[in-house]
Amino acid sequence: MKAILSYLLVLLVSMHAYSQKREYYQLTIYQFQSTNQEQSLDNYLKNAWIPALHKKGIKHVGVFKPIANDTAREKKIYVVVPFTTIGDLKSIPDQIQRDKQFTEAGKDYISAAYNNPPYQRMEVWMLHAFELAPKLQLPALTSSRAGRVYEFRSYESPTEALYRNKVKMFNAGGEIALFKRLQFNAIFYAEVLAGSRMPNLVYMTSFDNMDERNKHWKAFVDDPEWKKLSSMAEYQNNMNKLDIVLMRPADYSDY
Repeated sequence: MKAILSYLLVLLVSMHAYSQKREYYQLTIYQFQSTNQEQSLDNYLKNAWIPALHKKGIKHVGVFKPIANDTAREKKIYVVVPFTTIGDLKSIPDQIQRDKQFTEAGKDYISAAYNNPPYQRMEVWMLHAFELAPKLQLPALTSSRAGRVYEFRSYESPTEALYRNKVKMFNAGGEIALFKRLQFNAIFYAEVLAGSRMPNLVYMTSFDNMDERNKHWKAFVDDPEWKKLSSMAEYQNNMNKLDIVLMRPADYSDY
């Protein structure tokens, strides 16, 4: 019976997903060192960049700060912006640069001096949503923002063929459906089209607190469906590097 229910869940997810267009995401990772740089980034994102995106109809911009920032020398801020088409990735930011309200609100960041930059480095990744998770989903969380945990995972593969196999494992293999059944509150699953780590896929899940995060992963590892899926011969050795970043939402993040 459990196997039948799992199959039906995969089927329902597939039918719904294939009726929707897959979104594109811009993931920007800012690296900074000083409190002044963090404040500069926060002011820019909160008062200029996110309001400008909202004006363009992009309602749900996620901004996250790794929990490891508390002790790390190189601190980071992750920004996730969804776009409807790949063309929007270029055209919307270009249009925003000509918005006088944006340039005024963000002038300290935009016109920062060469010897007083608002960050140490900026990485930009271009992502394409998975077939069975074509749209960004807002999490159904009940805890306060301060206690929430957002988990960003990056799975690198040794070859392009094995990468495509890992993507297949998430989609046709049923891994997305398993996460859904176990209520991981996934925000997105995406292929990395361009970034500093290739070939690569990434996804983000969310939890009310760290205890809930740990309970969910124990349930996942212990689930008979995962044990069966992960032991299948066709899905062996399709990943060789895993990076996990646990984060809190910025107080101005849309989710």
